[in-house]
Amino acid sequence: MLNASPIRATRNLAIAALLGGSMVFSQPLPLEAQDIPGSFAELAESVSDSVVNITTTTTVSTSNNIGPIVPEGSPFEDFFRDFLERSPNGGPSRPQRSSALGSGFVISEDGFIVTNNHVIDGADEIQVEFYSGETLPAEVIGTDPTTDIAVLKVESDDPLPFVKFGDSDVSRVGDWVMAMGNPLGQGFSVSAGIVSARGRALAGSYDDYIQTDAAINRGNSGGPLFNMDGDVIGVNTAILSPNGGSIGIGFAMSSAVVKPVVDQLKEFGETRRGWLGVRIQDVTEDIADAIGLDSVAGALITDVPEGPAAEAGLKSGDVIMSFDGRDVADTRELVRAVGNAEIGKSVRLKIMRDGKTETVMVTLGRRETSESIPASAPSNEPAEEDLLGMTLSTVTDELRAQLQLPDDASGLVVMNVDEMSDAFEKGLRAGDVIVEAGQEKVTAPSELETRIADATDAGRKSLLLLVQREGDPRFVALSLE
Repeated sequence: MLNASPIRATRNLAIAALLGGSMVFSQPLPLEAQDIPGSFAELAESVSDSVVNITTTTTVSTSNNIGPIVPEGSPFEDFFRDFLERSPNGGPSRPQRSSALGSGFVISEDGFIVTNNHVIDGADEIQVEFYSGETLPAEVIGTDPTTDIAVLKVESDDPLPFVKFGDSDVSRVGDWVMAMGNPLGQGFSVSAGIVSARGRALAGSYDDYIQTDAAINRGNSGGPLFNMDGDVIGVNTAILSPNGGSIGIGFAMSSAVVKPVVDQLKEFGETRRGWLGVRIQDVTEDIADAIGLDSVAGALITDVPEGPAAEAGLKSGDVIMSFDGRDVADTRELVRAVGNAEIGKSVRLKIMRDGKTETVMVTLGRRETSESIPASAPSNEPAEEDLLGMTLSTVTDELRAQLQLPDDASGLVVMNVDEMSDAFEKGLRAGDVIVEAGQEKVTAPSELETRIADATDAGRKSLLLLVQREGDPRFVALSLE
């Protein structure tokens, strides 16, 4: 089980009031939450035959560090080599066999099994143990390290009991859930709890974790998280713990993410995600004000390398408000939507550009085979000036070499930042390159001064800058007050 970085039900009470000498009791409001189950036994019995224990065996090389280190070619080299080879503890290193435990679940009667990628990663042999005690060897059909999902296959003479995926998107905070697996190698085990939170992100671009207080420990990795209908709504993947044991904060990757991945791994042996071809960042309040958005939503494009988006005419500074008919709340939502979309599909994007709404059609490529080519801008003559708490210079040949910039790079290089300025607070540092201001390219300090004046005349409280650091672009909104 992986350790993750850190990240209320009420009842209606009858109220008595003394009105005009009479006692009046309010009627309790209907309780719409799930009823507290009297037992999980029936649910556990119905799905246990489909949950498996997974044992992997891996060959690892060991090195022998016993003995002194002598220079190569030294007259003592042969002596110490002979001595170590004769020593019981000093012989040549030998491969060692290492075993690991995890969990999984059967998703079809012909033997397809889902687990975590980290459970079987690097394994030479994989054995699957069923609730009945039967053990079968398994082969890897496909893996997706991005979501930590793997699909295995076993061969059985008889149809295998299996479970199906449920809709994790309809699960609510407070709903009952049940986890099954092989915690700490103790064998089949059941734990129950509730959905503690939804939409948790730990590290990945496609993260959509269900947080639960159902006990999850090492060895539960890859096991199923069931709803009360016996459907799998998550794959137990990570825990938050200072000691490696359950403290009631576990994470299961939602079935909304897992099912499409599993379908692709079964069909192709690999993932085939849609690719839009843009670099994006979330819209903050400062950025929304700087570009005149009514709400803090959407995904702001910071760069458009060669690819589908560039061919469709999308530009840096555009804000993607909807994708294929679905509103885009933030970058994570857009990444998931694009990744789940069909390769080669033409999708409709609603964007905000220069304060106006436009519609663009984009034909999606494939993410796994994409190559990003950074965009460039024309150069200009050198100059230097203090603006917005920064000392700025145009790009010179010396600065290009010092900062390892492309030969045709242009913009304003940040030479120094006042630590008391808003620029410093927003993370700007010496060596950053300001490429755009107010969504227009800047190649001289005078052009930045013009953008500042334009924003002030328009009543803006901040100015949007496109900044590159080591080739990675991002937007920063600096205060003009």
